[in-house]
Amino acid sequence: MVLLLASALAAAAPAMPLLSDFNHKAWGVLDGAPVDVMKFAQTTDGWLWIATPTGLWRYDGVRFERVDSVYGHPLQSNILIGLAATPDGALLVGYQLGGVSVFRKGYTRTYTEADGLPNGIVYHIEPAPDGSVWVGTRSGAARLLPGGGKVEQLGANVGLPELSVFQILFSRNGTQWIATIEGMYYRRPGASNFTPAWPHTQLYAMGEAPDGTIWACDPHNDYYRVSTSQPGKASASARPELKGRGMRFDRDGVMWLLLNEGIERKLDFGPSSPAQKLTPQNGLSGSTPGAIFQDREGSIWIGTATGVDRLRPNRLKPVLPELQLEGPAMLHGPAGELWIGDIWNGLRSVNPDGTSRLVENGRIGASHWAGDGTLWYSWNKALRHRTLDGKVTAIAPPDGFKNRLMHAIQSTRHGDVWVSYHGRDLFKVVNGVWIRDGGLQGMPREMTTSMAMDAQGTVWLGHANNTISLVSEQEQGSTLKRLDGSNGLGAGIIMQLYRDGNAMWVGGERGVYLYRDGRFAALEGKNNEVFRGVSGIVRLPDGELWLHGADGIYRINAGAVAAWLQDSRTAVDFERFDALDGLRGHAQQLPSNPSLMRTRDGQLWFTTDYTVASIDPSHVRRNPVPPPVYIRGAESGGKKFLVDDVKALVLPKGSKQLTISFTALSLSIPERVRFQYRLVGLEDQWEEPVGRREAYYTNLPPGNYRFEVIAANEDGVWNTQGAALDISIPPTFVQTPWFMLLVALGIALLGYAAYQLRVRVIKRRMQETFWARMAERSRIARALHDTLLQSVQGLIMTFQSFANKYEPGSRERERMEKSLDMAEQLLTQGRDQIMDLRASSSSDDLGLTLGEFGKGQAEHGAHAFSVRITGTPCRLRSKAYEEIYAIGREALFNAARYAEADNIWLELHYTPRLFTLKVKDNGRGLDHQTLSSGQSPGHWGLVGMRERAESMKAQLSILSQPGEGTEVVLTVKARNAYEG
Repeated sequence: MVLLLASALAAAAPAMPLLSDFNHKAWGVLDGAPVDVMKFAQTTDGWLWIATPTGLWRYDGVRFERVDSVYGHPLQSNILIGLAATPDGALLVGYQLGGVSVFRKGYTRTYTEADGLPNGIVYHIEPAPDGSVWVGTRSGAARLLPGGGKVEQLGANVGLPELSVFQILFSRNGTQWIATIEGMYYRRPGASNFTPAWPHTQLYAMGEAPDGTIWACDPHNDYYRVSTSQPGKASASARPELKGRGMRFDRDGVMWLLLNEGIERKLDFGPSSPAQKLTPQNGLSGSTPGAIFQDREGSIWIGTATGVDRLRPNRLKPVLPELQLEGPAMLHGPAGELWIGDIWNGLRSVNPDGTSRLVENGRIGASHWAGDGTLWYSWNKALRHRTLDGKVTAIAPPDGFKNRLMHAIQSTRHGDVWVSYHGRDLFKVVNGVWIRDGGLQGMPREMTTSMAMDAQGTVWLGHANNTISLVSEQEQGSTLKRLDGSNGLGAGIIMQLYRDGNAMWVGGERGVYLYRDGRFAALEGKNNEVFRGVSGIVRLPDGELWLHGADGIYRINAGAVAAWLQDSRTAVDFERFDALDGLRGHAQQLPSNPSLMRTRDGQLWFTTDYTVASIDPSHVRRNPVPPPVYIRGAESGGKKFLVDDVKALVLPKGSKQLTISFTALSLSIPERVRFQYRLVGLEDQWEEPVGRREAYYTNLPPGNYRFEVIAANEDGVWNTQGAALDISIPPTFVQTPWFMLLVALGIALLGYAAYQLRVRVIKRRMQETFWARMAERSRIARALHDTLLQSVQGLIMTFQSFANKYEPGSRERERMEKSLDMAEQLLTQGRDQIMDLRASSSSDDLGLTLGEFGKGQAEHGAHAFSVRITGTPCRLRSKAYEEIYAIGREALFNAARYAEADNIWLELHYTPRLFTLKVKDNGRGLDHQTLSSGQSPGHWGLVGMRERAESMKAQLSILSQPGEGTEVVLTVKARNAYEG
């Protein structure tokens, strides 16, 4: 029987205490955990479900969550007792008031008394190997047939009582066992009816041992072996063999008992061992445990009256847990075994099975196995030398060092030995003589903290000031060389020197370095890991590197080490072992012996300040289960969205902020679960969060996205399928292309308006400048008119009076008359130039400019001049203005010069359809030849007027009768005359 075998093994190897083999974690009400746990179940999707009298809970490895629905389907009640999960992914829930609900993704059904299910409390639900589900209730048993269609009641028709059925069990050999209020019943494969089992008493809380034994307990918490018939004599009475109120065998065949005061790991049938118990006194969440369960990753779950507990197997195995160690030191024994010594327990030899024997009482200190197979070690603060035949010789310490602790020892090729003491003292022992600093000058005064010898026989002395001294022994004497920061070393206090072929590893306070080819290279890990406080280094034959430091134990696989050796700038991937794996404390800092050692059997051993642990690097406990990944929910704009079993999510219009929560159902070491996520449509690179299970996005533009998340368990087993959620953010009106088009149009209009405003400002400034210039020209014209022209006119009149004194026809008068004609012409030209000075070129005030011109003509003639404007003056097109002004000026000039009129009229008419300019006089008119030909001989003014009118598609008419004056009419269509 398995338990007897376990007993035999226990006799050979004492069992480790329960809490040495397992990592224990307890949750209570303050941690959000449920209480009064009745049942556990784990569905194939990874959720751990917990039934309590106050509701159904689920756990994802990080938090407990009470739920009112399963896969989107509501519970019929929150008062639960029965709970089970089927291999095909269904969750079955039994209610205290009767009924069973079956929940699947996308499907649910509740079976009640109306469907044939016995009424009353549902105590137990058990999936059967044939796909059916058995239900134990207060009123008997029933079977939910495969396919979820019918319910078959099981009572007298199969030999069962129609009373309370507490539990149903299908054993590995196919026998079915049922615990009822009247006793145990069984049915062998192929049989139709159940038969009463022995002992004939009320039993429940069954468990099947690896050897097939069925155990069950009575109401007095006494456990019996259950059999199909009464063993021995008919009069023999049943005897309980164990105490307990519940039982479970784990996958390793170990029995676990639920007790009123806690739980017990039962490794043999001997008396209960306190070391194998977990009670509220040593950390259990509460008393009266009611449920025990093992999840698919191997953890043991216990439900108590006030909380939930988890026991997870440790990866590191404790050594000598029965001893209270203080400052343990490790060294190899003569036969390759491990020796461990500390302050209080002497030096002990540890066997592979975990037992130990005392080698010698005393205190071990620094030690070193020399190349010749002899052992140098510090014992009770004295130096000892153990030869191959086991003979031990003591060497007296130097004067004044009798009570000083030795810190490091290293032998040389010549049989001498270096010894350092705590403090600053270093000696070389030659033929029993202690020589300070080995007789070398320039040895650092800082403490020598570690020693080693390389392949060339050079002794390496590591110091507390980031310095290493190399001592080479040659025929002509020893030489000293120093390595420090100038050689790339940055380890700080040197804690261990470890020879690796022709290279030397250095572990220190601030990191790990490798010396080769004359330089140190720093070993750096991913996520900025520096491997600080390393006092133990071991390189395995396959190239794997193990480190023991202030933050735990590190394993760097051979491939990562090889890649780093090729390029030391590469950050190495690594695996960390710490308290979650059973390591208690951290690597000793400044130990006398390395805190990490490998024995001949391949085991690795680690020391902390108060413990020793071991691990087999070739058989590290692994979790092969990839974690299922789920997206728990989303939040945007303060509104939460449930996304259970939802593949697509549409957010409100204009959403910019988004938070997505996710989880991975790895219950073993959830602290080490790794995630990677990305939002396709925004980013293509995966992001790996640290210490959180949420993704945050801000300033998201409208569009369609796909959120993807994957996860890995503590051993780097990835679920690459992960989970995904399609997300759509509809645009608001202001985010649509139409709005963008309107904005662009608005910007264009604003730009155009700004342009027009700028043009107006510039035009106004130009007009102001123009009118200033025109005012100045008018002032100059007036000045010339009032001074120069008047003076010339006076001179002409004076000369005319002189000319009149000569006889008509005389030569002198003719010459004078010719000079006066030339003066008259000069005066006329001057007047024309003055008129040009007074003319305006603005298209705003055509009437003003032509009026000024006409007035100027009238001032030097004998006619009257008037201006008449009708309608609302409009701004003329620049080209039209130039032509109209030129035509009007020519008409006014001709009338003033040649018409000999008494009156000249200028009329401007502005209408929405036409612009009209009229120049009239009451002078002598045009002769018929000029009027018909359109020009006077030698003059081109009328021709130019017609050409200008044709250039702007206007009509020009000249009406005249001899002796009745002349009328020039220019008509221009509004679209050709006006701006806009």
